[in-house]
Amino acid sequence: MLLLQNARIASENSPVLLEGDVLIVEGKIQDIGSNLAIPEGVRVIDARGRVLMPGMFDAHVHFRAPGFENKETITTGSEAAINGGITGVVMMPNTRPAIDSATVVATVLENAKHRSRIPVYTSGCVTKNREGKELAEIEGMHRLGVTMLTDDGDTTNDPAVLLRAMQYATEFGMFFASHCEVPELAGPRALNEGVMSYRLGIKGSPACAEEIIIDRDIRLARAAGAHVHIQHVSSKLGMETIRWWKSRGDVKVTAEVAPHHLLFTDEHIGDYDTNYKMNPPLRTQADCDALLEGLIEGVFDLIATDHAPHTPFEKAQDFISAPNGITGLETALVSLYHFFVRPEKFGWDLVVKRYSAEPRRLMGLSVPTIEVGQEANCVLFDTEAETTFTQEFMKSKSQNTPFIDQTLKGRVDLVILGTEILLER
Repeated sequence: MLLLQNARIASENSPVLLEGDVLIVEGKIQDIGSNLAIPEGVRVIDARGRVLMPGMFDAHVHFRAPGFENKETITTGSEAAINGGITGVVMMPNTRPAIDSATVVATVLENAKHRSRIPVYTSGCVTKNREGKELAEIEGMHRLGVTMLTDDGDTTNDPAVLLRAMQYATEFGMFFASHCEVPELAGPRALNEGVMSYRLGIKGSPACAEEIIIDRDIRLARAAGAHVHIQHVSSKLGMETIRWWKSRGDVKVTAEVAPHHLLFTDEHIGDYDTNYKMNPPLRTQADCDALLEGLIEGVFDLIATDHAPHTPFEKAQDFISAPNGITGLETALVSLYHFFVRPEKFGWDLVVKRYSAEPRRLMGLSVPTIEVGQEANCVLFDTEAETTFTQEFMKSKSQNTPFIDQTLKGRVDLVILGTEILLER
């Protein structure tokens, strides 16, 4: 038994934090109120001043297994998630072998069952080996519970193949997550085409390479009667395109934005810092401002990190040769608080809605709340403490993040899932 006293409780439905005691018995929330009686044998935690909220859920992570376990494993990735207050994730299928069949799905989920302390789900490929030519084993993956199909890491290049996949898989209730990029336009995919790319002497990737496919894939979904989810949107026009399609109301489209596309611009790259190299690339401050506007407005249904670990050796290469990607599971919640909630750009209700509730709804999962009768799935967050993202602090196998060795306001103090305390600082 656990009694959290004087917690400030966050909900997706209210901008106001309600203060109260929360009693957890045998993994369920048994009572919420003021000055609750302390049952015999209960452990009491003074949560005064701290925010209690449902555990976060990240619908876009790369755990690199199978095939690239030198970068991340299901164990290290899920421990990184817990370290950041996240109690569930969806893995992307750009592994080796790619997650494109029931056989690979079964292997990955069986490994996750034994190697993770949180629920780990996986997406499946649209096409075999993500090559964009032949449909993957969609029905077999569906039978094992896969609901999201994506060739993430690349676009499904042939629109005829994607349309056929949408027509087929929609019959099973599956949806499509689109990595949007015209490869012929995107070029080396090193950084945004603009002032910084010219200054650094590197061929840039124009935003239209992303925006063209955003529009194309939504049009294909409309034609097929499918649900399309647009991943890691990075540009103002991309956001506006999604907003326009949503306003029409004749196609099911959802979308996500990553914290790094809200926080950083191509100017942060500075002296060729590869920790700022990602795909889609960081763009301009105008893009950041528009993405924030879209998040607050609800154009973006969810926040997702696109957690993409790489080894120090890989990221130590020259800027063009270094791989794209940034880790995000351990930094997301703290950075969202530090840069947005604390300066009152948005509230805890938005964080809970976009990074806990809506990602689970996208996946067809039950949504945890801090209410009597609910399973305990919660995070206690200290708004006055600080987090320094040292190598020793990080649980991920890789630390390719601009936040390395930086200190931000806010700290994940406690993570509870059912009867287990997953993390306590």
